[in-house]
Amino acid sequence: MPQTHDRSPHDLFPPRLLWALMAGVTLFFFACASLRHALFQSNALDLGWFDQAIYLISQGQPPIISFRGFHILGDHAAWIVYPLALFYKLYPSVYWLLLLQAIALAVGAWPTWQLARQIGLGEKESLTMAGVYWLYPVVFNVNLFDFHPEVFALPALLWLVWSARANRWSVFLIALAVILGSKAVLSLTVAMVGIWLIFWEKRRWLGMVSLLAGVAWFLIATKGIIPAFSGGEAAAVDRYSFLGDSVGEIVLNLVLKPQIILSHLFTSANIVYLLLLIAPVLWGVWGRAWTLLIPAIPALFLNLITDYSPQKNLVFQYALPILPFLVLMVMTHWQQGTVWLKRPRWILTWATIAFLALGKYTFFLGPYWQHWPDLTDLNTAVSLVNPGDRLLTAPHIAPHLSQRPELQLAIRDEAPFDLENFDSVLLQTNHAGWPDSENTVDELQQQLQQSPQFKTIFNQGNVVLYRR
Repeated sequence: MPQTHDRSPHDLFPPRLLWALMAGVTLFFFACASLRHALFQSNALDLGWFDQAIYLISQGQPPIISFRGFHILGDHAAWIVYPLALFYKLYPSVYWLLLLQAIALAVGAWPTWQLARQIGLGEKESLTMAGVYWLYPVVFNVNLFDFHPEVFALPALLWLVWSARANRWSVFLIALAVILGSKAVLSLTVAMVGIWLIFWEKRRWLGMVSLLAGVAWFLIATKGIIPAFSGGEAAAVDRYSFLGDSVGEIVLNLVLKPQIILSHLFTSANIVYLLLLIAPVLWGVWGRAWTLLIPAIPALFLNLITDYSPQKNLVFQYALPILPFLVLMVMTHWQQGTVWLKRPRWILTWATIAFLALGKYTFFLGPYWQHWPDLTDLNTAVSLVNPGDRLLTAPHIAPHLSQRPELQLAIRDEAPFDLENFDSVLLQTNHAGWPDSENTVDELQQQLQQSPQFKTIFNQGNVVLYRR
């Protein structure tokens, strides 16, 4: 049966302590992501990708990702990037994206606290659940992994559930729009939320709106917007090529070829992935509230059946649509008294241990400092690239110079290069950016040295800048 929901104003706005903690977490997340970027550990995919598109939107130009050759809406139909361009109109900086991402991830504790209060947890327990949310490894890890619009969907999904249970249509519709605008595939999660609301939460009108909106946006995005702006199928379709070459074929074969699905579901990699998902909240998974995970089925299913390994760990963004419902389930079990750990201090201890085991803060202890000897030279060379230059550079340098219409990546997949298409070429000779492109950089440097059209503008250590 649905819970009885308290609509007291005290359950709308968090206490001062949670406000202070959200501010602190935001600053911490932003500092970590900014340091990673400053150390040249960010990448063209995906920080440079979104920085270029949003910058071009702010300048009134078509947001064409030059190193992929199609419109930003041809990727995941994430129209939420358009309002983000308002920040770039104030001042064009990639750090806006890192700050907005940090805010979105930190603010997810607010609806987490609201849901905890809504189901009947006390103030201390509700604040504890906010801590459990922050300490879930994927939240910190995604904050470090460049930028992804679906981070805005994380708090929005939590608010979607809260507002549906509280019967607050305005919040529900806003959350719905944010989720659908963040990534096309999240329309499947929205549709499943609708089914869950109709049959399990007995919120028929809200459920119908969610179901119809999810199905409609999935069709519009995958059959209309994405093909129109990319000239091909939706992104990541190739990860499910064993089911077909298009969204339509994949959906059809999901029904007609269950034996293929089963062979991809029952694997050792999936067992490990499920353990990783559950481990940070293992203390709270026992109980009778497993139906609260129904909305997470689309994202979980897509992660399980693919062979694409990044979708099976907590480093990348693919577990984000699962987290809200996992948190909802464990807090419900806590309220029902079926959890292993009941005291806030022990729950936070468990969450902290899980974070220490699975959080990628360890990258700051070694891998993120690999460019330190060349850091001054990299920053100097970046400052010497003219704003209007057509640029060819390494993937890890690209996010520092992506605010331009023409940017290409010096990687193996793009070789050979026609130097007539570039005004400047910036390379780090001892680091290609991608492991398979070292020979490509060596060959490109030889080509530049032999070209009478290019001269060396800067050459210090392992960093060299050529200009026409």
